[in-house]
Amino acid sequence: MSAVRTLVVDDEWMVRSMLRTILEAAGDITVVGEAGDGLAAVEQARALRPDVVLMDIRMPRCDGIAATERLGRLEHRPRVVVLTTFDLDEYVHAALRNGAVGFLLKDAPAADMAAAVRHAARGDAVLSPRVTRRLLSAFTAPDPGRRSEAERRLAVLTGKEREVLAAIGSGASNSEIAQRLHMSEATAKTHVSRILAKLDIANRVQAAVLAHQAGLLD
Repeated sequence: MSAVRTLVVDDEWMVRSMLRTILEAAGDITVVGEAGDGLAAVEQARALRPDVVLMDIRMPRCDGIAATERLGRLEHRPRVVVLTTFDLDEYVHAALRNGAVGFLLKDAPAADMAAAVRHAARGDAVLSPRVTRRLLSAFTAPDPGRRSEAERRLAVLTGKEREVLAAIGSGASNSEIAQRLHMSEATAKTHVSRILAKLDIANRVQAAVLAHQAGLLD
């Protein structure tokens, strides 16, 4: 497997240097560029075509949330993992709404940062455990109206797709879904892509939230 091409975006050069050192020490990740603000990040992504972007939130000229939305409109769309010192809910929600596939805090261990890049490159969701608990708590509190709406949205799925969605909701990766449901990893990946398209959602995190809201994991 070729090295994961990664763009590091942060307005502090010392943070960018630290992230470059951590990621390139992993051996299977190549940092192809750095950017100090959101506008530069979009320009770099357009020119360098990275697989993954590690994106800070608070930056001058263009913040990470707006930059993530702009990256989603590129022909070659990188997968964005938001990396920040802030774990405020509005940032998590805004990042995911704008297409980010993951959210990590800057105090995450080096191994977790490298793993996040690998998971994002494979299309898996990446969330800090602390953020995951808060996110699911916010979105999946008992609410009959919300559950009814979620169940209505899932009506377009086949039985197998509902099984795959439940697995996504439990946090399973494509390989884990394949093992659990006795299918190839390629088939699992195809099911995930179809589910996202049918439900008109941007990423696996949103799919996991919907699975919980509909009670698939009850």
